[in-house]
Amino acid sequence: MAKPIAAIHKIMPTESERKQQSLDQLTADLAENDAALKKTMEIVRELHDSGILEAVHSMLKAKVSIATIALGQATRKPVTNMINNLMEAAGMLTELEPEVTKKLLSSVAAGMNEAEEHLQSNKKIGTFDLLKVMHDPDINRAMGFGIHFLKGLGKGLAAK
Repeated sequence: MAKPIAAIHKIMPTESERKQQSLDQLTADLAENDAALKKTMEIVRELHDSGILEAVHSMLKAKVSIATIALGQATRKPVTNMINNLMEAAGMLTELEPEVTKKLLSSVAAGMNEAEEHLQSNKKIGTFDLLKVMHDPDINRAMGFGIHFLKGLGKGLAAK
């Protein structure tokens, strides 16, 4: 019968053996990734030649100063107002139906085209012209939209 194992001997490489293993592994990695390393070196060389590498290096050295300036600018009242307004506008836009928004924007574009044509004609509009166009279905539709829009706007302003 064989003797039972009483002790396990772990082989510990020496410091020089560990360094040699690391160098061997690094050499193998370099050989496997030759094309990628050449491309990386080319990119770094271009960054250095153009001065971008120096600028990035300087920015990294001054990161605390840059962060302080950026934070100071971001916390200014106009910037915080802008951010708050953008968030409110985005919240309002989420409540609107995309089809309605699309229809309204295309109608505004059509209205701008009509207005531009009128400006080019230099034709004056008289009092009787205003009364006559009230019977035009397109103008009546736009006026109804505007009146009801103003009514809803007024209700919204009273609620605030």
